[in-house]
Amino acid sequence: MNYIVLDLEWNQAADTKTKEENQLIFEIIEIGAVKLNKDKKQIASFHELIKPQVFHKMHQITGELIHLKIEQLENCRTFTEVAKDFLAWCGEDYIFCTWGNLDILELQRNMDYYNMKPLTDRPLKYYDVQKLFSIAYEDRKSRRTLEYAIDYLEIEKDIAFHRADSDAYYTAKVLECFYHPAIFHNYSFDTYHLPKTRADEIHAVFDDYEKYISREFPDKLTAMEDKEVISTRCFLCGANTKKKIPWFSMNGKHYYTIVICEKHGLLKGKIRMRKSVHDKIYVVKTMKQVTEETVEEILSRKEQTRENRKERRKKIK
Repeated sequence: MNYIVLDLEWNQAADTKTKEENQLIFEIIEIGAVKLNKDKKQIASFHELIKPQVFHKMHQITGELIHLKIEQLENCRTFTEVAKDFLAWCGEDYIFCTWGNLDILELQRNMDYYNMKPLTDRPLKYYDVQKLFSIAYEDRKSRRTLEYAIDYLEIEKDIAFHRADSDAYYTAKVLECFYHPAIFHNYSFDTYHLPKTRADEIHAVFDDYEKYISREFPDKLTAMEDKEVISTRCFLCGANTKKKIPWFSMNGKHYYTIVICEKHGLLKGKIRMRKSVHDKIYVVKTMKQVTEETVEEILSRKEQTRENRKERRKKIK
């Protein structure tokens, strides 16, 4: 399997009227990629600018960041032409790698806009190199800039940043520094295309947590009535658990629970309610082991939520 290290640059509407008139929010104007083999050695590269078909003025911030003028793109090929060649260049057996979580999403949005055959009909597995850097070298939570990572790893900065080809090149250089195979257990999922049925839903178990990605639901209430959504089975042994703190929400978007597995102790469940591209609801749930300290924090949040609701009721009365 090859690693396709991808970076995109995109333009957006330069004024409110143009933004309101178009379904596409970000129009891809440059594709850069580096192909690494299974040993993470570079074997090929891809780079091409793209002729705008939606936004014919360069957004000021975009132009200043990537140092491109719209006139430089007028004689380029269209997105459909370039994207077809790019995907053919990727080959058959590969996984995308990007810095952050936006490039795969915008690639699929642009492909959908031009009625191209989708990359997949379900969540797309890929590597977020920005997240992997945090797992490998920091606290697993922080998200650094690409240039920060390059400086941290003392990689030579021999070309400018903020162009698709150069940022793909630097991202590949960071990827080459991940020596421990366990780092690559931490893949991500892009959810532009969601599971269609319960059988297609994602249950991914990592070293210290489980991630579940649901199919679409019409609303939050229906989602929270689904048995799989609110299930709190232990992700380590599959056993049923006992509830210590039932599911509750502080803001209607995030739900929390604490449960106990007889074998593996305290587990925290977290549900994130997210909107799909069809304006419906889907769920991303995580289950992970926690300490008594985390339980106290969750109890404190629950109590604070209760008090806030009491205060709101008093004001209404």
